[in-house]
Amino acid sequence: MNTTALITMICAQGIVVSFAAFFFYKVLTIPPKQEPDSYSENDDELVRKQEE
Repeated sequence: MNTTALITMICAQGIVVSFAAFFFYKVLTIPPKQEPDSYSENDDELVRKQEE
C-alpha cells in the first residue's frame, strides 16, 4: 500500500471514529426528557369512568 492510500484510509477511519464518539458522548450526556404524567390530569376526578 502506498503512502497516499494509507493516509486516506487513516483519515477516513479517524473521521468515522470521531463522529461515532461525538454522537455517543452526546447521547450519554443529554438530560432525560420529562414525560407528562397521564394520571396527573385525573387527580381532581373522584369517580373513574367505566370502560365499555
